Amino acid sequence: MTEQRLAPVSAGVAATGIHKSFGRRTVLDGVDLEVPAGTITAVLGPSGCGKTTLLRILAGFDLPDAGVVRIGGETVAGNGTAVPAHRRHVGLMPQEGALFPHLSVAGNIGFGLGRPSRNGTRSTIEHWLAVVGLQDKADARPHELSGGQQQRVALARALAARPRVLLLDEPFAALDAGLRVRVREDIAAILRSAGTTALLVTHDQTEALSLADSVALLMAGSVAQHAAPAEVYARPATLAAARFVGATVELSGQCRSGRVHTALGTHGTRLPAHDGPVVVVLRPEQLRIGDAGAGPAATVTACRFYGADTIVHVRLDDGSAVQLRMPGQPAIDDGDAVSVHVTGDVLAYPSPASR
Repeated sequence: MTEQRLAPVSAGVAATGIHKSFGRRTVLDGVDLEVPAGTITAVLGPSGCGKTTLLRILAGFDLPDAGVVRIGGETVAGNGTAVPAHRRHVGLMPQEGALFPHLSVAGNIGFGLGRPSRNGTRSTIEHWLAVVGLQDKADARPHELSGGQQQRVALARALAARPRVLLLDEPFAALDAGLRVRVREDIAAILRSAGTTALLVTHDQTEALSLADSVALLMAGSVAQHAAPAEVYARPATLAAARFVGATVELSGQCRSGRVHTALGTHGTRLPAHDGPVVVVLRPEQLRIGDAGAGPAATVTACRFYGADTIVHVRLDDGSAVQLRMPGQPAIDDGDAVSVHVTGDVLAYPSPASR
């Protein structure tokens, strides 16, 4: 059996107008989401926003109250159709991997292959063991593996069944921080090499931004924004989105004729903004500290060293508190007089008080 025949057959996913309620609680409120074949999309959102419910609907474990789900152009839910989970050819990789403890690594990978032929099954298992780098662990039991190895076995088992789409539900949440980064990079590389259509559900902004081809931000039961990771970070559609995706520095300001005026000066805007009071959002890396007198005045109130960088807390002349990120350990002490500069355009959203 050749590697080409073993590769998954990818298909795109389209969810349109998905609604789902449990009793009086609305969980999904008109979700629209399209995932092109062969790409990785991250569904990012806070706990309780409906991420797992959406995943269960795509997998076929739950049915939507309204809306349509299509996989590879085929309607699998909605319009009177309800294709059961086992006929959708959708793989699921849960948080803990959910390996069978009584089976070896090879047995776990081969579990969902059916009985095509002894030689064909062995060839498939050997292929996926090689893909995930566990050729020497074929006879090991799950408890003999590290957390990262278990997740790679779970991925191999899911891909060996040649799903059209692979759904990953917080697959790295149980791993410690250092291992999480390595494992997610490995798994993303395997998915891209296999050409798998994948949907990753996560609440981790770093995970979503670094791994996915596109990020769908799910908030309050609907998709607030779906775009490339850099676009979601640099131009979030709403103030709530800006606050959720990455750290923010917020100032009050006034917008006049497309320019925003704050305690740190006058700035251009990345997105159109209406005249009036606004909440100005900056990313910490947009701020720079200079010598006193070289710009808007501030006083250092605290420095917090994190190894690769330091978070510097300053108080502006108008009393606003601002945090800046600086590389390494800058020669700055509490109480120092400094200046603060803004690089690039800013984000500006209507002030909640003005609505």
